Amino acid sequence: MPAPKNHFKAALKARLPQIGLWLNMGEALTAEIAGNAGFDWLVIDGEHGPNDLRSILAQLQALATSPSEVVVRPPIGETWVIKQMLDIGARTLLVPMVDSAEQARELVRAVHYPPRGVRGVGAAVARASAFNAIPDYAETAADEVCLIVQAETMASIRDLENIAAVDGVDGVFIGPADLSADMGYLGRMEAPEVQEVIEKAIGTIVKSGKAAGILTFSESLNRHYLDLGASFVAVGADVTEFSGALRSLAGRYGRGAGIGKPRSGY
Repeated sequence: MPAPKNHFKAALKARLPQIGLWLNMGEALTAEIAGNAGFDWLVIDGEHGPNDLRSILAQLQALATSPSEVVVRPPIGETWVIKQMLDIGARTLLVPMVDSAEQARELVRAVHYPPRGVRGVGAAVARASAFNAIPDYAETAADEVCLIVQAETMASIRDLENIAAVDGVDGVFIGPADLSADMGYLGRMEAPEVQEVIEKAIGTIVKSGKAAGILTFSESLNRHYLDLGASFVAVGADVTEFSGALRSLAGRYGRGAGIGKPRSGY
């Protein structure tokens, strides 16, 4: 029996547009709700969300029957962290701050078993193999593991063509917030100078034959990036959608955001 099919990886290879959502709350229940909302993919965020190994595991379990494919972003692209994420059942990894092709090659090694890579062999006791109920997991895992690297600095943009050419990298995801900050436009990712770099980067990734991805909270920009050829676009986050909906509800009753206000008594 082979490793379970990674439909997200197959969709990226086929260049089918995939619409995603960021999960930053770190809660299994909200992940489960998002898993039934209709998104193609969901990102459990271990970099900026309040997550650890066990909370990521709980969300993977909550999303086990979801039609959405789950992507896990580890806090850092260290081999030991990646090993743990894969063993608890992550099939697609989104690794932040990848600045060079050499770094990308090391990440490819981290997600593969020897002799191709350095992933520790512990599948028999791992959730990834359904605790050894998938006897061929180790031999077939490579076909279904999807590696996405994040380009979010000018260093990565300068080496983008080489990063995208690395065998084993399935997609390159542009991080517009960090990229704009690195360019000197902190909080201004919509600046023309930033957008010019992003548009050229998407073109470079698409031309390489790899899938291009990005996240923004702007519907017009997201649709523009899809038109440029980006095939996996995240369009929001659970935290911003939840907080925005609650502020809107409070506002309809004449209440503000509540920041800095004394609490009402009960």
